[in-house]
Amino acid sequence: MLLQRQCSNLSTENQRRIKLLVAYDGTDFCGWAAQKGLRTVRGTLTETVRQISGEENEIIAASRTDGGAHAIGQVCHFDTCNPMNPTNWARVINAKLPWDLVVNQSTLARPQFHSRFWADKRWYRYRIQIGQRDPHRHRKTWNHRLQPSLKLMQSAALRLVGEHDFFGFSQHVDPEANTLRTLYQVKVSQVSDEIRIDIVGTAFLRGMMRRLSGALWEIGRELRPEEDIDRLFNFRSGEPVALPIVLPARGLCLMKVSYGRHPTDKRIFIENEDEE
Repeated sequence: MLLQRQCSNLSTENQRRIKLLVAYDGTDFCGWAAQKGLRTVRGTLTETVRQISGEENEIIAASRTDGGAHAIGQVCHFDTCNPMNPTNWARVINAKLPWDLVVNQSTLARPQFHSRFWADKRWYRYRIQIGQRDPHRHRKTWNHRLQPSLKLMQSAALRLVGEHDFFGFSQHVDPEANTLRTLYQVKVSQVSDEIRIDIVGTAFLRGMMRRLSGALWEIGRELRPEEDIDRLFNFRSGEPVALPIVLPARGLCLMKVSYGRHPTDKRIFIENEDEE
């Protein structure tokens, strides 16, 4: 039986912060955040790390993805007094993980590093497969039989770039919350029968990425005018506009989390961030 111990009980000289780069197929997970009695990414990863370290480790991620959403570039960290070489953690953890969750890299991080609050940019991709559904992509794309106007979607995407109030594009967010966010890039492209919506921003409100994708989809299908983007930015002021559809989580993937050349604590800007 492993001895459970808190690292704080030992000398701080023995404590190290380990940074993990994680990928997962979110189909059979109930999201990132631990939930009692449910299979979650954090719960599965935490249990595995604790078995290895013999400690009560807590794992913190850059983004708390929702149930069914995927990741190929999730970043998380934990503290440990285990003397294992930091680069070996990935190999040892993977030996105990299920097939739909993998640690692609483990490194030693600065003691102050915080995977969530130090993140500079997050890149999400939403995939829409057009036409006859493809069972080989069903877990990773949302399927629709009709082709939207790529030109309309691309034009509307330009309106989303910059700092705006994204309350009208969120889901289950406290009305008193700070919902100002900055999007650096919103790109709509098509590869064969698949439309890809790539969005890079500081942080994302709950449901924001999927509702943004839903708005672009509706505009592309001419179900709403492009000008609704501006009306949704003014949603708090009582601007009369219907909220966009929230597309299914299975088409969403966290592609990459960036920390910049000189990472700093940004928690004041993302205190209400992010559950996608």
